[in-house]
Amino acid sequence: MKRKPIMIMGCTSDAGKSFLVTALCRHFANRGVQVAPFKAQNMSNNAAVTPDGLEIGRAQYVQALAARVTPQARMNPILLKPSADTMSQVIVMGVFDPKITHTPWMERKAFLWPIVRDALHGLLDDYDQVVIEGAGSPAEVNLRHAELVNMRIALECQADVYLAADIDRGGAFAHLLGTWMCLAPEEQALVRGFVLNKFRGDQKLLGNAMEWLQERTGIPTVAIIPYLRHHLPEEDTLHHRSVFQPESINIALLAYPYASNLDEFDALVHEPGVNVVPLREVASLRDYHAILLPGSKNTAESLRYLRQTGLAAQVVRAAERGTMVFGVCGGMQMLGGQIADPDNLEGGDIAGLGLLDVTTTLMPHKITRQREVTCAEGGVVRGYEIHHGATQAGARARPHLGEELGWQEGNVCGVYLHGALENTHYRQRFLQRLGWQAQSTDWSSVVDAEIDRVAELVVSSGWVL
Repeated sequence: MKRKPIMIMGCTSDAGKSFLVTALCRHFANRGVQVAPFKAQNMSNNAAVTPDGLEIGRAQYVQALAARVTPQARMNPILLKPSADTMSQVIVMGVFDPKITHTPWMERKAFLWPIVRDALHGLLDDYDQVVIEGAGSPAEVNLRHAELVNMRIALECQADVYLAADIDRGGAFAHLLGTWMCLAPEEQALVRGFVLNKFRGDQKLLGNAMEWLQERTGIPTVAIIPYLRHHLPEEDTLHHRSVFQPESINIALLAYPYASNLDEFDALVHEPGVNVVPLREVASLRDYHAILLPGSKNTAESLRYLRQTGLAAQVVRAAERGTMVFGVCGGMQMLGGQIADPDNLEGGDIAGLGLLDVTTTLMPHKITRQREVTCAEGGVVRGYEIHHGATQAGARARPHLGEELGWQEGNVCGVYLHGALENTHYRQRFLQRLGWQAQSTDWSSVVDAEIDRVAELVVSSGWVL
C-alpha cells in the first residue's frame, strides 16, 4: 500500500537528519513495508559504491541497508564532493559529470532538477514508502531560488515534513520557530511536526516550551529523541576525537583537508583497546603504533598540507623507525615517489613522500566499482574503488592485494581498496602486527545492530508514524 512520503529537514546542519532517516527506514522495514531513502543532493567526501559501480553518499548507502534494499544511485542523484574551497566535483546519478562541475552554482538547477525529479518519482513508483532527507536548513532564503533538496522536493511530492533541531546545541526552540517563519505559507502547510533531537537529562526541564511553540505555529512537537552515542558512519564530518592513551594501541589518523571516506576506519575506532587519534596539526608520531593516511578528494593539496604543517617529515621519520604506515587510495598515492598530473586535475605534478616504490598518474576518467581480491597474506578482501589515478609499482614494492590494488614495502603499505579494514580477518591481522591481542568482530553485523538500536530509540520516543 502506497504511503505518503516522509521528509526530515533540519534547522541546521548536523541536526541529526541522516540519523533519523536511517532509523525510520529500519522502522518501516521491520514492519514489512517496502521502503527506500532519498536525498536529492548531498555534499560529502564520504562516498560509497553501489553494486552496479555507481557513487552515492555514504549516508544514503547506509540508509538503504537500513531499509534492507539494494543501494541505488537514484537514492542520491546528486553528490557534491569538495575538492577546493570554492570547487566541488559533481556526481550525477553515480557518475562524475565534468560539464556540470564547471557550471556556475546558480545555473545548475535547470540541468539538475529534471534528474532529481525523475529519481524521486521513480522511487515513489517502486516503493510503498519513501523517507526523504533534506540538506542543511530550508531557512536559507538566499539560496531559495536555486535549491532543489529541501522544500522544492517536499512540494513536488507533497511530503509530510518533520523539522528537527539539535537541542544539545541550545536554542532549539528559537531554531524551530525561526525556521518555520522563514517558510512560505504553502511550505508551512506541509510541516506535520517538530522533533527535538539529542536531548539529555530530565524532560521535565522542558516545561511548557512545546506548548509555547505550538501556540505560535500550530505545529506539535511529535518526538523528543534522547542523545545516543552510536557506531553509525558519519555523513560528512569527522566527529571522533581522542588523544594519545599510553595503555592502548595508538593509531594516528592524519585528518588533512579534503580527506575522504574517513568512516572506513570506524571499525578500528570501535575495537576495544584501540585508540585512533585524528591529527590535523604537527605532532610527534614517535610513540604511535601505526599511522593512517586516508583517501583525499584533492591528493596534491592534502600532501602540500602535510608538508606545510611538518606532518610529512614526522611520517617519514616514523616510517624510518619502523612504524607501520598504511595509506588508502589518495593516501597510498602520497606514499609513492611521484604523482604525475598531465591534465592539471590537481595543479600539476608533485613529489610524494618516497616511502613506497610506486608512481601514480592522475587521469580524467574515474574508476568506481566494488571489488573482491586476494591478499598476499591470505584470504579474500572486499571493498570498493573510487579514484582517478593509475598506479605502477617499482621493483621494491611487492604485491599486497591482487589485481594491482595494493603494495607493500617493509612497514609501509598502500591500497586502492577502500573498506579493506572493515574486513574482519584483514583488520585482525593488521592489529595483531601492532601487538593487539583481542578478537575482531564482524563490522557489518555491528552496524546492522546499531541500526536496529537507533530505530528502537526513535520509535520509543512516542513518534507516531
